Amino acid sequence: MFDSLYPTMQWANYRSTWPHAQHSQFIQAGGIQWHVQIMGQGPVLLLLHGTGSGSFSWRGLMPLLSSHFQVIAPDLPGHAFTSRGPEGSLSLQGMSEGLRALLLQLNVTPSVIGGHSAGAAIAANMLLQQRTLSETQLIGFNPAWLPLPGLPSLIFRPAAKLAAINPISAWATAKLASKPAMIQKSISQTGSQLDAEGLALYQSVFSHSGHVHSVLNMMAAWQLNALSSALSQIKNEVAILVGTQDQTVPPSMAYEACKLMPQTRLYEQPNLGHLAHEEDPAGTAQTILKICESI
Repeated sequence: MFDSLYPTMQWANYRSTWPHAQHSQFIQAGGIQWHVQIMGQGPVLLLLHGTGSGSFSWRGLMPLLSSHFQVIAPDLPGHAFTSRGPEGSLSLQGMSEGLRALLLQLNVTPSVIGGHSAGAAIAANMLLQQRTLSETQLIGFNPAWLPLPGLPSLIFRPAAKLAAINPISAWATAKLASKPAMIQKSISQTGSQLDAEGLALYQSVFSHSGHVHSVLNMMAAWQLNALSSALSQIKNEVAILVGTQDQTVPPSMAYEACKLMPQTRLYEQPNLGHLAHEEDPAGTAQTILKICESI
């Protein structure tokens, strides 16, 4: 609703300062115009960012991994420079289907899919539904595979739905996000501390009402009950990286996920928060290479 009032971010306005802009491509697939960054050669590693972020979330990791993998990092539908796509594209199922179309267009099958937070939910859903990914390794970075416990689960989607149908919600949120102190406070509440570049990038996307509008609609459409019930059906190799100071997705939820998938290897990242892979890309890259050493 009100999509026409909230256009996608325009690449031409940001290209000169965007991380790894020389590796950006725009690809049409599944009724969506995707902004994708592709770097390196070798087995394909698909990286899926979390809600409200973008491919820039992997800016520190991509160069460190590109000598071992062909790293593919798209902006998810409605995020940053990727269009929203057809109706339903912002749901868990819609994003999974959109990414299937993107992979077909690129003619690649990932050896590894790494997803952060909600991106990990999309990755797990893809493995459950796409037979071509039966041998693909799954890496969850502070994965949001289980519904949040307690009060947040009761108010999260209803509040997002109300915001999504209010035509000024995205504009008002973007206006607030244009203040650097607001972004810094929001990031610190995740348990993470980012450098000036990271804060500026999040300020760029969250001060754009089109990006915020899509984020609100994604949150309103998000449902994890079916996925969490099916996690035990995943037989792929699974690894979890969890920041011990994550204030967004409690680390205890990663331990619960391990019970459902006993083949899972868990790696703690001490003193890091929800954006651990952005805080410590070098340490995260070392762990990823250790996880994938058999590829």
